Amino acid sequence: MARLVTLAIDLFAVTLLVFGLYFRRHRRRDLIVAYLGVNVGVLAVASLLGSATVGAGLGLGLFGVLSIIRLRSTELDQHEVAYYFSALALGIMGPLGAASSIWYTTGLTALVLVVMYLGDHPRLFRGYRRQFVVLDSAVVDHVALVAELERLLGARVHSANVERIDLVNDTTVVEVRYSHPAKAPAGTHAEVTARIGAGR
Repeated sequence: MARLVTLAIDLFAVTLLVFGLYFRRHRRRDLIVAYLGVNVGVLAVASLLGSATVGAGLGLGLFGVLSIIRLRSTELDQHEVAYYFSALALGIMGPLGAASSIWYTTGLTALVLVVMYLGDHPRLFRGYRRQFVVLDSAVVDHVALVAELERLLGARVHSANVERIDLVNDTTVVEVRYSHPAKAPAGTHAEVTARIGAGR
């Protein structure tokens, strides 16, 4: 009975994680099947093979192996990695939780959901952005580069890491982390590539 309860808790939690949090905020359809498949797959394998004596080792082993396979298959943004590990953790906690307190397992499941809800909330650091900017001039002076980026972006630059300076084609590729004033409209957290003409 306890096992069925923990399985039901996991299925409810991953549904809430995927449809209530991730898809509602990020709208990436292809990762829905990935998150659900990872969760239910780990849940099924751990339910069949897990036991009180080998459960912890099994859980860690599945966590590590599946993480390597999944993370090497495609490039994920950091928030998508967080959702992936959350779905994986929920799938492991279900079978392992059947051997311990149901309330403890429920509390840990709720903790994962609450952390993801708050950590990925659109209002959290809503003014901060990250972009790759390509300037059509080779800027070698860091102070001048930051000043030019602030002028073009109309924002405060917190970090400007030069990826490439091409003196032949007269271009600079730089990763910029910046923030707009609090009154600026909120944007996405996705990494984008922009081409900005310096001095134009």
